[in-house]
Amino acid sequence: MRPHAMASNPTAGDVTPAVLAIGCPDFPNILIDTLRRQAGVGHCMVFALTRAGEASCLLDAGNIPTGSDLGAAYAGQFHESDPNRDALFEGEGSARPIMLPSFAPRMYGARYRKIFFNDSDIVDKCATAIWTGDTCFYVNFYRITAQGRFADAERARLQAIAPAIGASVARHFQQAATATSDQSLAALFAMRAPLSALTPREQEVCRHILLGFSSEAISQALGISLHSTLTYRKRAYEKLGISAQNELFSIVLGLLAGPGRLN
Repeated sequence: MRPHAMASNPTAGDVTPAVLAIGCPDFPNILIDTLRRQAGVGHCMVFALTRAGEASCLLDAGNIPTGSDLGAAYAGQFHESDPNRDALFEGEGSARPIMLPSFAPRMYGARYRKIFFNDSDIVDKCATAIWTGDTCFYVNFYRITAQGRFADAERARLQAIAPAIGASVARHFQQAATATSDQSLAALFAMRAPLSALTPREQEVCRHILLGFSSEAISQALGISLHSTLTYRKRAYEKLGISAQNELFSIVLGLLAGPGRLN
């Protein structure tokens, strides 16, 4: 099933909070609050997919307790078996936002369905995507059992605001990437707490995460095993008091915004 163009007539006020939060450490929270108000979204996850086959979870926010684990699993291997993958890459080269086919359990393989829907209590999802250069920003909206499936009106609302949401997400993470080149990241990790408290190897792993590398790509780049990469990531996150990649972005964006913003 091919993606189709979405409605592009959201009222300016609908997503203004998310747009104004671009580049701010609190962007994930403001984004999910906006989505919750506008279309009853329970959880939002954003993945970056590249032509080279790499995937990373950039944002995980909402009411799914295992969201960070799902993000890591998807970026690690399951992105390759996502039934939306063909539709995503068919849209490559176009700057127009796309809406992915409506969710249907039968689209997914048994293992994928068990991990990402049954075990996680997800009963419905919608998704949009936008390509910027060689990166696809894949934005997923979920509902859990307690919320029930998206109503027709909520689904229509998502279709209306998704172009602005997708563009805001892409802009936010592009801005973060521009502000955090490898050289500036190295200086930030070397001189600014709490990042400077990490060991050199933990810093290297975190820097590669921020630059969009998957766990497998980090292992190859640093010449270490996947197990070691995951161990260093876990230790770094524990020291920083975080559990997800978007929280790491928030720390960096907060430090870049000024010394008084995060300590």
